[in-house]
Amino acid sequence: MSLNDAARGPFARGSFLMRSKEARAAGDRTAVARLTLALLVVLSLAALALSVATGASDASALNVIAALLHGTEDTALSVRDRIIVLDIRMPRALLGFLIGAALAMSGAVMQGLFRNPLADPGLVGISAGSALGAVLMIVLGASLPAGLMLALGAFALPAAAFIGGLLTTLLLYRIATRGGQTSVATMLLAGIAIAALAGAATGVLIYMADDKQLRDITFWSLGSLSGMTWAKLFAAGPVILLALLVVPFLSRGLNAITLGEAAAFHMGVKVQRLKYTAVVAVAGAVGASVAVSGGIGFVGIVVPHLLRIVIGPDHRYLLPASALLGGVLMLGADMLARTLVAPAELPIGIITALAGAPFFLWVLLRDRGRNGW
Repeated sequence: MSLNDAARGPFARGSFLMRSKEARAAGDRTAVARLTLALLVVLSLAALALSVATGASDASALNVIAALLHGTEDTALSVRDRIIVLDIRMPRALLGFLIGAALAMSGAVMQGLFRNPLADPGLVGISAGSALGAVLMIVLGASLPAGLMLALGAFALPAAAFIGGLLTTLLLYRIATRGGQTSVATMLLAGIAIAALAGAATGVLIYMADDKQLRDITFWSLGSLSGMTWAKLFAAGPVILLALLVVPFLSRGLNAITLGEAAAFHMGVKVQRLKYTAVVAVAGAVGASVAVSGGIGFVGIVVPHLLRIVIGPDHRYLLPASALLGGVLMLGADMLARTLVAPAELPIGIITALAGAPFFLWVLLRDRGRNGW
């Protein structure tokens, strides 16, 4: 205990003891966090296997594995099963897991960077900016130089969504930050305004689009994992995977920035570099995800907040746990989308909204007294 605490008497000693108990409680969560990570790894593998084995078709993943292992001759049934399992379900499961991981981890980064549990890439307009970039490419891509489109190839759409998300994030951060301090209220309000502007611009593009482009744009408005192919996985997967690999290295800085940017600076954190790295990583992850799946909401706000309740706010564990749980929940929602109205398919954005919106309202109601609402 410091001399100042001793001079302030028993209330200061009580405060010191309370802080000590809180510190011990926070330290005790390390074991819980490690156990949670181990369980999430097992759950992720199980979810991937179940996703590959589940669908409206009766194609058997076990038969495909057995045929591959034993080298049996192709029959009509085995060829059909291989196409369904290896060319449809497998890339869909892998990319769906990456998208869920990207959205959840991006939400955790945004919440840590802005020091607010309600921050989310979709809530503050980043997803809308990414979708606008993708829609711009869909509608106006034919007017770009043929050489540029040929060079970009399958990466054209993810690149456009990435640029849209990056520009939106930089604009949002510029508006919300003044004098080195970020205003959460300004961030949320600016995010709503930016999302509205992006939605209006998207509306203009919809008016300009032809029938084929309209069908493609409808994909973004609902969000879906249908139509996933290995080409889309190879186009968007590297961008998402790179962001997922970079973000855990920000955990120390995000832990320090929870005490304030000035305190983090005095602890040796290069705050400005941390901000820009986080912004680019979030824009890349969300932009590439939106490019192939459309707008899928509430994953980025539900997953980190739920894990923060269980394992605490330490980003060393929160970031990888968010990625794993986000992937698992995305695959679970996708399996529901494929089976609830089989052989038809529900847009996955509907399922995540039905699950995420009540949770978001619960967070608001729980925190309204704390925030003075």
